Amino acid sequence: MHRRIPILHTQLFINNEFVDAVSKKTLDVINPTTGEVITEVSEADAADVDLAVAAARAAFKRDSPWRTCDASERGAAIHRLADLIVEEKEYFADLEALDAGKPRAEAEFDVECTIATFRYYAGWSDKIHGKTIPADGGVISMTRHEPIGVCGLIIPWNYPILMAAWKLAPALAAGNCCVLKPSENTPLSALVLGKLIKAAGFPPGVVNIVPGYGPTAGRAIAMHDDIDKIAFTGSTKVGRLIQSASGESNLKRVTLELGGKSPLVIFGDVDLDEAVEIAHNAVFANMGQCCCAGTRTYVHEGIYDAFVEKAKALAEKRKVGDPFDPEVVQGPQISALQAERIMELVESGKKEGAKCVAGGKRAPGEGFFIEPTVFADVTDNMRIAREEIFGPVQQILKFSTMDEVIDRSNDTRYGLGAGILTKDIDRALEFAQGVQSGSVWINCYDASTVQTPFGGYKQSGHGRELGYAGINEYVETKTITIKVAKKHS
Repeated sequence: MHRRIPILHTQLFINNEFVDAVSKKTLDVINPTTGEVITEVSEADAADVDLAVAAARAAFKRDSPWRTCDASERGAAIHRLADLIVEEKEYFADLEALDAGKPRAEAEFDVECTIATFRYYAGWSDKIHGKTIPADGGVISMTRHEPIGVCGLIIPWNYPILMAAWKLAPALAAGNCCVLKPSENTPLSALVLGKLIKAAGFPPGVVNIVPGYGPTAGRAIAMHDDIDKIAFTGSTKVGRLIQSASGESNLKRVTLELGGKSPLVIFGDVDLDEAVEIAHNAVFANMGQCCCAGTRTYVHEGIYDAFVEKAKALAEKRKVGDPFDPEVVQGPQISALQAERIMELVESGKKEGAKCVAGGKRAPGEGFFIEPTVFADVTDNMRIAREEIFGPVQQILKFSTMDEVIDRSNDTRYGLGAGILTKDIDRALEFAQGVQSGSVWINCYDASTVQTPFGGYKQSGHGRELGYAGINEYVETKTITIKVAKKHS
């Protein structure tokens, strides 16, 4: 059922024009369903980043069209971009299914969320305002929220078009200019977005798109003295490198949304079938390639055995295959390297004594497929319980008491997401207060929306995306104080 999708844009997008890389180098874009090359895309490196940053810096000049336009006009431009994405929704969904291996229905949902993100932040554009302050000393003080400047936005391959929106939308609403680096694995939807950005009327240089590799293009962005802010989503390992590189250059502001090893705690008072399904989707959505996936499934000892049996049955029913097959709910992993990493961790689970009750092997197919895998009898010291797998692998652990499970949930270097399923609201709120996590979901999981801030504790990163918090990450606060002269009659 492999589908041929026309590839319209394969060059870098700089200053509102599609251009070849300075080096003329290209990178192969691989179809994870087949392992075949889809197309070649221009490969940006430091020279191209320099050109993109120069274009963004020129667009951010004090008297430029972008800086001098009304805030409501910025919002109107973002709304026009959302309208254009609506017109191309089917094409974007096809590209995401082809390029990232997403089941077609999931890809379309991602595009709908992308549209919602741009529309939400379009509405913020003329509502970013400061305060008046009753300062001491016979003065009037006020604050202004102003754009930071040129923002380097580095996005991952697991949600390509949606992660572009999460970063571009608030940055643009606040009046910044951007250099966006999509993953070398999934650059195609971002380049199409460039065409629509120009069509929506954004001035040249406001958004520039430079696909490339992390050690070259990504490092050049992190090190660049003319970039004022970095926003990165990806692994904790790479996040550390970006933080370090940013500090070595101009001490630019950095927002990091990094890895996770999130717990989902299930008490014995739940509807068992519903709980099994919530836990299943918490792990296996997007082929398990989700930073906040609830892979540590803590189940109360009273329902543990029954839960394991039902989790096993549900995983075995999950259909794996071509993303364009409407019956398929799990496509391939993003790359051969990622599939190898997942399988190495699966094998470690078997060697360390966990019981593999479902899956545990590569799935049939030409591409990078892995069976939905469920481990029972997992203990907290096993690698599969401590390391981020980023694949379709569920670990089910047994617990007895609330104090115990909160402590075990917190015994990790990560803190991105957490969930609890119970009918006891007091118990749920005790867990929500005690767990160290940027998001806590009660009787649901990964219920993130554009209105709700998202980000991590500990080594899951710092800063927040989405909601009002997303705007705060893209503005500087300026205080203006006026001396009030006293006149005596």
